Amino acid sequence: MRFDDKKILVTGASGGIGRQIVQRFRTAGGQVTVADIDVAALEAEAHLPGDLLDANYADGLPAAAATMLGGLDILVNNAGVITRGSVVETTDADWNLAVGVNIEAPFRISRAAIPLMAKSGGGVIINVASCWGLRPGPNHALYCMTKAALASLTQCMGMDHAHLGIRVNAVCPNEVNTPMLRSGFEKRGFDPNDAIADLGRTVPLGRIAEPDDITGVVLFLASDAARYLCGSLIEVNGGKPVQ
Repeated sequence: MRFDDKKILVTGASGGIGRQIVQRFRTAGGQVTVADIDVAALEAEAHLPGDLLDANYADGLPAAAATMLGGLDILVNNAGVITRGSVVETTDADWNLAVGVNIEAPFRISRAAIPLMAKSGGGVIINVASCWGLRPGPNHALYCMTKAALASLTQCMGMDHAHLGIRVNAVCPNEVNTPMLRSGFEKRGFDPNDAIADLGRTVPLGRIAEPDDITGVVLFLASDAARYLCGSLIEVNGGKPVQ
């Protein structure tokens, strides 16, 4: 899959999956704008550091990326946060963070990107949702809720904007071996390596996903090979249902 001269915006670019997405697109010829709190260490054609909880920043990302690269062909709404706990264990701060990053930011960024893509004849939006948004698991009420909303938003945008030549799809991973997952285990007092090995034994394919397993699906959805996919939710789970 080649993306020569394609102009690409990736949010959450400093995370485990985000870094792989950026690297793979650039290796395939794409020109990438990276967006995250801190993007100084990332190799990319353009850098737009900022906080997705800032509405003005989120609203302005697509136009800023298009100005820096000379257009916008592909948007990957990859940024996301995981909040643990049931509803009664959820704080207002948890709510603001999860809703702000997992739903409001991709909504705002997509809303601003769609008119730009429409003017240039079309484009691709890929959201990183989750299997946990399709079939909720225990003790992650906010995470499951926001990822379910993102999955629904994907389907709505896929229907509403297909006539403009804009394809909107989502990749829905289960557990992925990222720094975010590892830090979550550490905060709960677990050894990350042991916990990830234990998780791997629950997966029919024998291991949890690595970031590049998810990235491969993102690039497929962005490519012409997925030209007839629109409003689709692609599960990447190694055969493991949410438990």
